[in-house]
Amino acid sequence: STQNETPPQGEHRMLDHPLQDIDAWVLLFSNNSLPVLRVTKRRLDEMRQHIDDVDARELSRVIIQDPLMTARVFAFTQSIGSRSLQRDIATIASAVMMIGIEPFFKRFEDLPTIEGMLKGEDTHALLGVLQVIRRSQRAADYAQEWAIWRNDVNMEEVRIAALLHDLAELLVWTFAPSLGLEIHAQQVAHPNLRSVDAQRNTLGLCFEEIQEALCRVWHLPELLQNLLGEDSKNLRERTVALAVRLARHSSHGWDNPALPDDYIDIGQLLNISPEAVRQRIGVDAMPAREADGPEAS
Repeated sequence: STQNETPPQGEHRMLDHPLQDIDAWVLLFSNNSLPVLRVTKRRLDEMRQHIDDVDARELSRVIIQDPLMTARVFAFTQSIGSRSLQRDIATIASAVMMIGIEPFFKRFEDLPTIEGMLKGEDTHALLGVLQVIRRSQRAADYAQEWAIWRNDVNMEEVRIAALLHDLAELLVWTFAPSLGLEIHAQQVAHPNLRSVDAQRNTLGLCFEEIQEALCRVWHLPELLQNLLGEDSKNLRERTVALAVRLARHSSHGWDNPALPDDYIDIGQLLNISPEAVRQRIGVDAMPAREADGPEAS
């Protein structure tokens, strides 16, 4: 049974074998408190000292830099309030208003950190997690910027959908780092292997299947759930999909052969030329290697 595969609340035991099915993965992630970035914990602790001066917008700005903290807040709102109220919560700002500032700080007091949790593990595991987070943050920044450019009134929803797009991958890296490393090793050894196949070889299922289940169980925003289908004609979904693609393709440098096609598609989204897209992103001003990729030797 899955019961004994899930460590008790707050005590993290790293998983070194795939679980039997999607429900078991969702149970593992739901029964353990999700760790957050050390910098998120520090910022929240600083805000707690001046709780009377904190407003919902300022608080949400800190939260939406961190994919796991963002997921925690959505998962928590799912456990309080009515169904109809939950349906309306698509942003962290609205979630924070629903919870209330003081109850928020009480609820999220002793947050475990990703850095603390992976301390005893292979250093490549922490690097793997941080690279996925860095990529998610960059996707979120691109999506937000393009949403503003398109005068999208709900740009925070677009940002969050890009930030959480790779949540399942991030959680596997965090709770089962050896499996994350194994998937990565397969892709390095076989560059033509599709990432979905590498995931299936290791986990018996793919990240997207876990993600779909998490969206349902944790009540993640609808925009994120819609993204799991085929490439959409909906402009907001295209914005997120292209932001995620650009962040992924540029994660190890700006010389990826897939990037010129990305510039064309982003140009179509924003009604500008591929050259103007390169300028907006600042590609030519950057070194060939991006920040979240390995340094060029």
